[in-house]
Amino acid sequence: MNQKTFIEACRSHGIDMNDEKIKKYERYMELLLEWNQKMNLTAITNPEEIWEKHFLDSILPFQGLPFQTFCDVGSGAGFPCIPLKIAFDSVECTMIEPLQKRCRFLEHVIQELGLKNIRVINARAEDYAKDHRELFDCVSARAVARLNILLELCAPLCKVEGKLIFLKGKSGMEELKEAQKALDVLDLQFEKKEIAKIEEAEHINLYFTKKKKTSLKYPRNYGQIKKKPIGG
Repeated sequence: MNQKTFIEACRSHGIDMNDEKIKKYERYMELLLEWNQKMNLTAITNPEEIWEKHFLDSILPFQGLPFQTFCDVGSGAGFPCIPLKIAFDSVECTMIEPLQKRCRFLEHVIQELGLKNIRVINARAEDYAKDHRELFDCVSARAVARLNILLELCAPLCKVEGKLIFLKGKSGMEELKEAQKALDVLDLQFEKKEIAKIEEAEHINLYFTKKKKTSLKYPRNYGQIKKKPIGG
């Protein structure tokens, strides 16, 4: 996928792509490849793959959703939050990333691209959630952990009736099955799955709605969550 086909794909889904946005994606790509030489940000370094596997794949799952506050848990190199922010500028974004060097990269990208109403939190999600509960209309994560772990990390951050959206690979439905107990305990309702073909790989996006406030028991510390996920 090149820049032209990226624009066409976005517009076919009702997402406007003007010259200003495209320049920001181009600059983001330059920074990603430049900093990737100094730290491990991405294994994908072919520009045509970046347009599709990083940019388009980060935007499409959120098209048409009515949210104003967004939280990206375990942001890494900024996916899906930064591509989403460029596409939907009015959304207020928070990125939670535990590694300080990646936070420096994210802060640099934000400054270089002139993005507003977006912030980087250098913390673990379970620590941040203790004092920042139920703040966000939409919470997401991409390539962070298995679903039964993600649900406990992300549910406390999400507002009641808010959305949780997880961008998974081909193991998505298997992870959903093993997370059924977590859904019950955390009062989350599975809404739908969307399957996207990115080249030959199958990506599964899973959508949930939070139905009740999350118990103050959650999230536990990460060691406990990983050792014994809810229902594990």
